[in-house]
Amino acid sequence: MNIAVLTFDGFNELDSFVAFGILNRMKEFGWNVQITSPTEFVTSMNGVTIRAQQPLEFTHTADAVLFGSGVFTRDIAQDSQLLSQFNLNPQKQIIGGQCSGTLLMSMLGLLDQIPACTDLTTKPWVIEAGVKVLEQPFYAKGNLATAGGCLSSQYLATWVLCKLAGRSHAEAAIHYVAPVGEKESTVQHCMSIVGTYL
Repeated sequence: MNIAVLTFDGFNELDSFVAFGILNRMKEFGWNVQITSPTEFVTSMNGVTIRAQQPLEFTHTADAVLFGSGVFTRDIAQDSQLLSQFNLNPQKQIIGGQCSGTLLMSMLGLLDQIPACTDLTTKPWVIEAGVKVLEQPFYAKGNLATAGGCLSSQYLATWVLCKLAGRSHAEAAIHYVAPVGEKESTVQHCMSIVGTYL
């Protein structure tokens, strides 16, 4: 499985790295999870600069594409030249958006008639784009999902794992990263949030 974690300048570290870390629990099963960006280097909202592992073209053939969030997402959403580089197919790909990543999904026409989750800052922009925003951390329909709030990235990762690897692998990955003493309850909680939409 090829998984693209879209990460732009001004990215939120939690949104990109939590999902990236959880999904990489599947590396031993051949999963190829890659930080994917429009430029060779991107700098986070808190000044951490990283090198992209893949260019945007990686999203064209990836099995799953996750839109990360960041402080410049509204500007990115208005960059028609950048958005024109995407060629996504929700019939063949699993596509998710984290916080303001939901705005990018809406601008690409992926959320037509589908309600979505996002963070409080991005909410008015997503509504302005014509999408109904839900007051909950996660929502999915078919091959599309959105999550709201930084730590809801665990739900997005759980959903991708369930869709592409199955429930048992998802539970094992969440169990591994969950706090000691809270592993079973964390797995149960994640599955209760995501399981409704599988």
